[in-house]
Amino acid sequence: MITEPQVYDWLDEVKDPEIPVLSLVDLGVITRVDIGQNSVKVNMTPTFVGCPAIDYMKQDVVDVLTKHGVEKVEVNVNFDTQWNSNMISEKGRKALKDFGLSPPPKHNLIVDIDILEHAECPNCGSTDSVMKTPFGPTACRSIHHCNSCQETFEQFKPL
Repeated sequence: MITEPQVYDWLDEVKDPEIPVLSLVDLGVITRVDIGQNSVKVNMTPTFVGCPAIDYMKQDVVDVLTKHGVEKVEVNVNFDTQWNSNMISEKGRKALKDFGLSPPPKHNLIVDIDILEHAECPNCGSTDSVMKTPFGPTACRSIHHCNSCQETFEQFKPL
């Protein structure tokens, strides 16, 4: 019999295609798992509505669960649970920082200018930084400059 913790362990193998050190579970986009008779239904909520990697992520979920012997896998993308950056696990935040991205700070679902302007530098830990542009290489990242170590870095946007 397949168990929910077992499925979440397997899904930990599914990495974000743009940040390959971060699992979809730690990113918080896996919002529900339903287990049936040798079948698993997975609900996903992307970080952004127009996420270009969603089809790739769906197929990766199917491939990983099939590899572990699940005969029927259904992946539904829905917005029943609205994703926000507080859903990133502590393990995920550490993985982002180790990857060189500033993790988004926890917030009370109100993102004010201080959160956007003073990102923590993943290189030196300083918050003496300035956002250079809210437009990074992907929709979920922004570009910042650290005034302490003089390095430019990306932040996973707080939402």
